[in-house]
Amino acid sequence: MWWHALVGVVVALLLAWLVLIVVLWRLRPDGSVLGEAVRLLPDTLRLIHRLAADRTVPKGARVRLWLLLAYLASPIDLVPDFLPVVGYADDAIITAAVLRSVVRAAGPEAIRSHWPGTADGLAALSRIAGLARPE
Repeated sequence: MWWHALVGVVVALLLAWLVLIVVLWRLRPDGSVLGEAVRLLPDTLRLIHRLAADRTVPKGARVRLWLLLAYLASPIDLVPDFLPVVGYADDAIITAAVLRSVVRAAGPEAIRSHWPGTADGLAALSRIAGLARPE
């Protein structure tokens, strides 16, 4: 009888994972936005590291940033990267969500002061991640 519970848990986890894939597919950025996100990737990774190391950023936001860096470095993803579009979109969506939460916690000035790239790159990041417009 215990295996009924085990099968139920496995089926529930598979259904939850399938729902996640459907949600990510619906939220996936279009090709131009995804290409722009890839172009900004090195600057975005430096930004995340700088924000995570900044003691003036609230501790909860820094913890989220370090967890994000660990997730991005991990070979294990919520959605495997070999799946077309959705495989890399989950990384972009999770990064955008974490950056939005950091802006709410630390303010847009934290993003502006730590951005290592150009002003155009910061504007593109703001557009992609749905952050407040840079001034």
